[in-house]
Amino acid sequence: MNYGMYISASGALTSMSRLDALTNNLANVNTVGFKPHSPATQQRDVARIEDGLAFADSNAMLERLGGGVQLARTRIGFSQGALRETGNPLDLAVEGDGFLMIRGDMSGNEAALHLSRDGRLTLGGDGTLVHATSGRPVLGAGNQPIRLNASKPVTIDGTGAIKQDGVQVAQLRFVDVPDRQRLTKAGDGLLRLSNDAQEGLRPADGRIVQGHVESSAVDEIRELMKVQSAAGDARANLAMVEYHDRLMDRAVNRLGRVV
Repeated sequence: MNYGMYISASGALTSMSRLDALTNNLANVNTVGFKPHSPATQQRDVARIEDGLAFADSNAMLERLGGGVQLARTRIGFSQGALRETGNPLDLAVEGDGFLMIRGDMSGNEAALHLSRDGRLTLGGDGTLVHATSGRPVLGAGNQPIRLNASKPVTIDGTGAIKQDGVQVAQLRFVDVPDRQRLTKAGDGLLRLSNDAQEGLRPADGRIVQGHVESSAVDEIRELMKVQSAAGDARANLAMVEYHDRLMDRAVNRLGRVV
């Protein structure tokens, strides 16, 4: 196989993967609390290094060509989105650093924990405070679900203290994670919290704003420019694949022709 075709193909594949991530960001430009993906690429090691054969014989010329590129770890950008007023007392926006704690699927005898910046909440039939998008319970002190009296008005202050009739009835679990790159997206506006990340949870420094939601943190213009760049890279690499294919055709059908 033509080595140059391999390198061009790796460039095309990584560019198309970047394009997928960036177009997903654009598709969520109006999603409450959405945090965009930041795809990246990195230089790929030559085959003998990837295979752990650093001392094996190799072709010096091919190694100077490099091993092409591959996707690096895709990161989540946690920049602040604009706050938008809704007037709904169960809509909460996080201003600054911090996340609401949401109960995930049960795992054995323990409930998995998720985080979210999507503060659209609602009350279930039994008065349980739930995350409107996923339908999962919102957690308070001791990682326990919160139950409210649906007939009484709800007031929530900047720290997450919930009051009804002027009396505090619950406290939202409002936390932050020192290393946010340990968080992964779980869908429905939720972020999956790994077991090791749970040990480092700390009280959030931001504040909760009642009657508001946080808009998507996607910058449409910047994302569109990135999409155009990724699409251009993909086209250029696919053109190189086609070019190498034509060279192979000439080498086989013309230069290799027996006269």
